Amino acid sequence: MKTQNRFYVSLGEIMLRLNSIGHERLFQQPLLEARFGGGEANVAISLANFGESTRLVTALPSNQIGDKVLQYLAGFHIDTSSIIRKNDRLGIYFLETGSGPRPSKVIYDRAHSAISKANSDEFDWDLIFSDAHWFHITGITPALSLSAAELSLVAVKEAKKRNITVSCDLNYRSKLWKYGNKPHEIMRELVKYVDVIIANEEDIQKVLNFELDQQIGGVTLAKEKYRKLIARVLETYPHLQYIGITLRESFSADNNDWSAILYSKKEDQVFESIKYHLTYIVDRVGGGDSFAAGLIYGLNHMDNSQDAVNFAVAASALKHTIPGDANLVSVDEVKALMQGEGHGRVQR
Repeated sequence: MKTQNRFYVSLGEIMLRLNSIGHERLFQQPLLEARFGGGEANVAISLANFGESTRLVTALPSNQIGDKVLQYLAGFHIDTSSIIRKNDRLGIYFLETGSGPRPSKVIYDRAHSAISKANSDEFDWDLIFSDAHWFHITGITPALSLSAAELSLVAVKEAKKRNITVSCDLNYRSKLWKYGNKPHEIMRELVKYVDVIIANEEDIQKVLNFELDQQIGGVTLAKEKYRKLIARVLETYPHLQYIGITLRESFSADNNDWSAILYSKKEDQVFESIKYHLTYIVDRVGGGDSFAAGLIYGLNHMDNSQDAVNFAVAASALKHTIPGDANLVSVDEVKALMQGEGHGRVQR
């Protein structure tokens, strides 16, 4: 049952997304689409669309661009009361959407952004967590800067002091870890305060420095090797309650098989999700975020872990059909797909 008047809190950077039109190369024509996006904000938006009360914690520039971000978030009824305003820089990322054998490409322009310069003592943690039920963070924020890494660690510690469930999508971003520390030097300490890990095969290897005898990004994924990887993670972090691993079998940029496995400590079991064959993918950016939001929702609302991971994968499958970072679907639409209504016929 949903807990009334309790917030799902998410902390991280929201950026300006500039993408080429359709499947064109960047600047193939002098026109780019402008949207807002970012992993933690995507999770908050998905949960809001599921009917949950959500709060985003971040830092925005004190200018008109920051104002527009607040308006964007308000459109989803997200609580922005804990967002601080400082600096004059909103991070940007450029996206070129791939097709067939040509992969999508991301170029970051987010150095010295407001959140990368924020300090933990600028946030009111008592206010942020006063009515919080769940706290979500990713491995992206700690990759931005040393101060952002310290902010992330303080945040998870403050959440655990208040007995709030903490989830972390490890989200390895090779282009971001540039300030000297290796990912595992930061993230291994942070995960000590996490209850739910969400990741793919690359994230666990690169972020937590665990090895897996499995080619990253391969077409065929051996699930038994992931079970062994889960066991390795639990040896180091026996306190973890859930480990969700997304499984993407990539045949081309717009043709993937999509599924997941979920370890539940409560049931001491690994659950395999439904698999979706995704063809003609519209936009896979935000696919992992939509899975994370779906899993968070499923763990709080579904009767069992099997239904929770099935809900998460179905929600993410729908995201692949939607342009932009955010997953703009409802609980009913996700459940309809889970029940086999994926034929795409016009609903009249």
